[in-house]
Amino acid sequence: MNPLNLTSRVREFLLVGLTQSLALQRFLFVVFFIVYMMTWLGNLTIITTVITDHQLHTPMYFLLGNLAFIDLSESSVTVPKMLWDLLSKQKTITFGDCMSQMFFFHFTGGAVIFFLMVMALDRYVAIHKPLHYLRIMNWSVCVGLVAGAWLGGFVHSIVQVALTIQLPFCGPNTLDNFYCDVPQVIKLACTDTYMVELLMVSNSGLLTIIIFIILIVSYTVILVKIRTHVPEGKHKALSTCGAQVVVVSIHFIPCIFIYARPFRKFSMDKAVSALYTVITPMLNPMIYTLRNTEMKNAIKRLMNKVFS
Repeated sequence: MNPLNLTSRVREFLLVGLTQSLALQRFLFVVFFIVYMMTWLGNLTIITTVITDHQLHTPMYFLLGNLAFIDLSESSVTVPKMLWDLLSKQKTITFGDCMSQMFFFHFTGGAVIFFLMVMALDRYVAIHKPLHYLRIMNWSVCVGLVAGAWLGGFVHSIVQVALTIQLPFCGPNTLDNFYCDVPQVIKLACTDTYMVELLMVSNSGLLTIIIFIILIVSYTVILVKIRTHVPEGKHKALSTCGAQVVVVSIHFIPCIFIYARPFRKFSMDKAVSALYTVITPMLNPMIYTLRNTEMKNAIKRLMNKVFS
């Protein structure tokens, strides 16, 4: 049978959502709406501060501003639809919209992972080559690294969607999640998906584990270098790297839990997905601003300009 004909039979997917309790849905709407607003406020504040404050026109803060933009983009792929569905009786998404959401979700998610590697590289150069830091991490290099992170996310996402969209979807259309993602979608295919799952785990899970190990080892080397060879500005360097280690952990650990195993259903899947898609983009600006005196002072200067 022609796979294209099978695919055309499923016009939309029914999203199960986070819970079937109406009262809990209303409660979660309020909580996640507040979190989403805080995500926008925090990340937009960082972006605006980095752009307007000339003291922050350095490679590290240029990268931080771009990370804030990616966090906003990643959160906006899933949260608005989820909020809408929490107030809706019929939680559906068309096949095309599902594939689009999956593409942009993995596009931004992949970009974040590659971008965290770029930020680790920036800290490595700053600590190990302080006298040559600005020459090595010049604006052309920074822009190229940012573009490379987005390109990496694009390639990763194209592979995910290409492997999914060619599958035949001819019957079941109930998606046990609050957004479209690979593990749940391919389970609805009317064919054996073992090889596709294996390719997906390799593309997402294995890659995520390898990058996570590389980043943890890199930050360990950086932190050891700071403690033993950095006489001045040690506290600032430790604070900056510590914040980045926390951000790396809250990004990678949920990803590894979801994608680095065969696509079987676990009771914690939705909670971990909510943590990764809703909570993490809000936490990043808090982590960076609370542990960064320079950023806090720059935000104060911005607030004084706005309200003076």
